[in-house]
Amino acid sequence: MPTDDLKYWLAFSRIPSLGRVRFKRLTDYFADLAEAWRAPQAQLELAGLDRRTAEAVVAARSRIDPERELEQVQARGVRALRWKDAAYPALLREIYDLPPVLYVLGTLTDAHRWAVAVVGTRRATAYGREAAERLAGDLARQGITIVSGLARGIDTAAHRAALQAGGQTIAVFGCGLDVIYPRENTTLAREIAEQGALVSEYPLGVQPKPENFPRRNRIMSGLSLGVLVVEADESSGALITAGLAAEQGRDVFAVPGNVFSPTSRGTHRLIQDGAKLVQSAQDILEELNLNLVAAAPQEAPVRPGAPPAARPPQPQLPLPEPGEAQLLRLLSHEPTHIDEVRRRAGLPIATVSSTLAMLELKGLVRQVGAMNYVLARAAAGARTTA
Repeated sequence: MPTDDLKYWLAFSRIPSLGRVRFKRLTDYFADLAEAWRAPQAQLELAGLDRRTAEAVVAARSRIDPERELEQVQARGVRALRWKDAAYPALLREIYDLPPVLYVLGTLTDAHRWAVAVVGTRRATAYGREAAERLAGDLARQGITIVSGLARGIDTAAHRAALQAGGQTIAVFGCGLDVIYPRENTTLAREIAEQGALVSEYPLGVQPKPENFPRRNRIMSGLSLGVLVVEADESSGALITAGLAAEQGRDVFAVPGNVFSPTSRGTHRLIQDGAKLVQSAQDILEELNLNLVAAAPQEAPVRPGAPPAARPPQPQLPLPEPGEAQLLRLLSHEPTHIDEVRRRAGLPIATVSSTLAMLELKGLVRQVGAMNYVLARAAAGARTTA
């Protein structure tokens, strides 16, 4: 990743009053953020910052060293993704209040677009822990990435189950990536970084504060095609995540529980309000149209000098469903970005992403570059017969 003005993105991300909207005003007005960092207050106000925020930027220059910010992330092996970077998660880029900079420790891959957030109470019952472990483990075994928040209770159970299943998991922090919270999950965080990723919008060194966690919840839902609430009382932060998921056009799932347990009241209310009742991982896979993710052939690494292995005959997959046919009609042999497909289809990004994933598995579309799609050769006949 070019580091031309990255250090200034990192410096600006240290200023709490700068969110997506103000960042966008700066990037629209200035040639780059290096110029914005050096701009006088009057010019910052011309760029669209209010007086208080412009004053905060000017004052921050005496305590924030952009060069030092870059050195710190590089020294710790942390990757900083700007929203304009190709590697920035496509689903997260779709939400209104996206984090301008996403700090990543570990590896984010294109396969992580098939993700489900699993959340719930910190005071999990034995039933809640077992449900989280079984559902998260089964989803992980089907190739679905498990997203959660590293908190005690349901989050911890979901992360551990994904790891034990040999799957991928992402933990979203409400603090800097060098500040593990809770401390008891230090080993778990290390394992997640090795088998997935730790992510945060907060710069290194930022301590966990109560107000940080509701904000980080939008990232958990934003990274996911859907949110599964396993167990939650009526004041649980998991309900905030579910509400954010609905606002972002994501599916909301809930596990029914004991009618006498306070930790089931939140999930039961979600079901009453229209969340999809879940009894198995298959319920989620079917709703998100992800049944074939696990069936996708995995190519084994080829040893240098070894002849390529013979390809086994591929099963003939069914013709596209009506929703898939709609997206096929919007694609051609020229690359089309997923954002353009979503705009033209008039569908939520989660629906478009999961449908394109299914079409890839059927061999009808191919992904080229960063979230750009083209028709595969096999799609021509499918388009005419659908």
